[in-house]
Amino acid sequence: MDGDGALTCGRWLRRPENLNLVVLAKSSSRRRSSSSAATKSTIEIFSYDSVTASLSSSPLVWSVIEDGEAVSIAAHPSGDEFVCSTSSGDCLLFKLSDQETDVKLLSEVLPSLQGVGVQKCIAFSIDGSRLATGGVDGHLRIFEWPGMRVVLDEPRAHKSFRDMDFSLDSAFLASTSTDGTARIWNASEGVPVTNLRRNSDEQIELCCFSQDGTRPFLFCTMQKGDKALTGVWDMSTWDKIGHKKLLKKPASAISTSIDGKYLALGSRDGDLSVVEVKKMEFRHYSRRLHPGTPIASLEFCPSERVVLTTSSQWGPIVTKLTVPKDWKGAASLPHSCIRVSKPCRMATLRPACSLVFGISHIVLHVLFAVRLILESPGTKDQDVYTRFTNN
Repeated sequence: MDGDGALTCGRWLRRPENLNLVVLAKSSSRRRSSSSAATKSTIEIFSYDSVTASLSSSPLVWSVIEDGEAVSIAAHPSGDEFVCSTSSGDCLLFKLSDQETDVKLLSEVLPSLQGVGVQKCIAFSIDGSRLATGGVDGHLRIFEWPGMRVVLDEPRAHKSFRDMDFSLDSAFLASTSTDGTARIWNASEGVPVTNLRRNSDEQIELCCFSQDGTRPFLFCTMQKGDKALTGVWDMSTWDKIGHKKLLKKPASAISTSIDGKYLALGSRDGDLSVVEVKKMEFRHYSRRLHPGTPIASLEFCPSERVVLTTSSQWGPIVTKLTVPKDWKGAASLPHSCIRVSKPCRMATLRPACSLVFGISHIVLHVLFAVRLILESPGTKDQDVYTRFTNN
């Protein structure tokens, strides 16, 4: 990324045949006079080289946000589009398309999310049927995608949003607030489910659902006095199982791998820690990956044991993890129904993809619900439960 400006956020864009891209948002200030400056953002798409585990030196395509700077980005599971919230209070939809040998990036304003204020959090559900936004003003909105029918409009969901995440079956949305509280929402019916219970001296900060479909947990980073902890809640009861000290420092970002085997935490001074979920043991640690700067975004590559981290000072960093190479691929989207028009280029979905995608989601939803009913502490997840404490 050339030129002046700070990186504000970044995300993987999953492509067919494991040819992944990365979208980055960079802010830049252009002086109007000696006393004022106009801030703009550029949205840039980079290719990823799996051999060298690095991003391309220059973007494939880019677009300029004329009003305000990018705040947060949510990529649709298909990898064909993403939504970006801006400091001007609007949300923009960007669509990728390939024409001959060129990659095109088209943008449009989402009327339902125009002039709604700064959206700190944006997230697509795992099945791509829901879009959720959480504002700095505490306003929660959940829409059907792509029709944008309102599922939930709750102005007083939180004091101010800090983080949010959808469950693997897309049925639940977890959200956290700057005041240390956390809530669970039914994303299908648009109603609150519960407030996560916590001790009076605990502040819940970040949230992330397990992703392997066999361990229905919700992970949350917490502050208990001066201790940085990671808590775990059972999704069948929403009771807290316990907590563990996985990162000695307060976390600024959290993510799980798509196959659910690993949980990653980024610290406020630039460290990266990765643990194996089943055993809750460290498998990778990068000290001072972003020296002295909070890791702003953290995400696993959709198809490899690689992590993308970003920070305002050090930009994007791709880290190859020192963990077993046992990747078998992700199953959130049936790539057999994706047609690649050019090698190493973009893809377009066949009309049948939406049908196959919907059927696969229904099957996933049923299997996940069965596991929620059948699994309980003391059976196959005993190893996970015994590695946490409530002390």
